[in-house]
Amino acid sequence: MFDSYKIILASGSPRRKQLLTQAGFEFEICASQGEEKITIKDPKKVCMELSLQKALDVASMIKAYNKKHDDIASDRDLIIIGADTIVSVDGEILGKPKDDEDAVSMLKKLSGKVHDVYTGVSFVFMSGDGRVGEHSFFERTGVSVYELDDEEIAAYVDSGEPLDKAGAYGIQGGFAKYIKEISGDYFNVVGLPVSRLYHELKEIMK
Repeated sequence: MFDSYKIILASGSPRRKQLLTQAGFEFEICASQGEEKITIKDPKKVCMELSLQKALDVASMIKAYNKKHDDIASDRDLIIIGADTIVSVDGEILGKPKDDEDAVSMLKKLSGKVHDVYTGVSFVFMSGDGRVGEHSFFERTGVSVYELDDEEIAAYVDSGEPLDKAGAYGIQGGFAKYIKEISGDYFNVVGLPVSRLYHELKEIMK
């Protein structure tokens, strides 16, 4: 359906790469290098704001490259996909922990509670003649975590798994044994709501 477009994932996340591949998408990776800036507090809007920043950053990189190398630049229409996942608990937004101590603090906040995982997804469309369009959406999943004791938290942090993940855990990894229940899209918690992504893109392309 999207064969006429060149799809670019503006993320170096191995989990997002795996999920897009699993869903049958053919794409290239060009990770955003821009600094993330949050200007709002609503988690639904924050994740979309950050995902759009990533997609637009890659779009600007491609524009700059094409301008410099117009002899080899592709004139194919592009779809750039940006994504950002955040965790929200008791009104507080949790991103990726800065260090082990921060990871411990986050896991204590999640222990024995239900939290929300939001993933914002943004499409930036670049036509061969340079026109740009954009579309963003978010997906929310509720996650319930069993009570964690200090020993369990310390052992999980020592595994090194939490440091590159929003909320300091990966549902697809060792933390799975502490998940009591989820309400919504499991893959959204992993980092990309691939089914929603496909159907949003399908609707746009009609």
